[in-house]
Amino acid sequence: MTGKTQFHPSHDKRIDAYINKLQDFAEPILRHLRALVHQACPEVEETIKWGMPHFTYKGEILCSMAGFKEHCVFLFWKGALMQDPVLRENATGETAMGHLGKITAMEDLPEDDQMLAYLYEAVELNEKGIKLPKKISKKKADLVMPADLKLALEANSRALDTFENFSYSNQKDYIEWLNEAKTEATRKRRLMTAIIYMEEGKPRNWKYMKKWKES
Repeated sequence: MTGKTQFHPSHDKRIDAYINKLQDFAEPILRHLRALVHQACPEVEETIKWGMPHFTYKGEILCSMAGFKEHCVFLFWKGALMQDPVLRENATGETAMGHLGKITAMEDLPEDDQMLAYLYEAVELNEKGIKLPKKISKKKADLVMPADLKLALEANSRALDTFENFSYSNQKDYIEWLNEAKTEATRKRRLMTAIIYMEEGKPRNWKYMKKWKES
């Protein structure tokens, strides 16, 4: 393992700290990637977003990187607009392995010339102010109210009021939970529990929500 990351005037100390805490295999990888980003874009700015090192240019994210227990990842913010078909596929597929695939050693990285070419292209996209196309949200499927849930809600005005004021996702959680029951006995137990929860104003997964944990 080589020495710890050294401070540089244009470096964010939080990223230094992030890199210094990584597994031995990851430190040289992220140090090298960081150096290439600065080589390709001397005016790049560093920051931490969502717990990961990010690099911004012209007010927009250029790229980001992260180190995990057994691998590293690197992402181009506008990878879906870049020329390389593999980068585009990885970007549009939102792979958890990043746009360069799973990186476990320096040998997994593209050659420096290739990596710099990617970075120059990313820089140019930011310089031109080219934006990622807005994602078209998928239309929510209409929820089909199970007959037994409908009858149970109609018999309990407080639970019914809760259900009607729930978000789409909260309503969907209860309907799916009920429909996923494998036996009639399980379904009846779930229906009874659902009505009790909703009578108390609780969503299906309230036990995992901070609001209800603290109450």
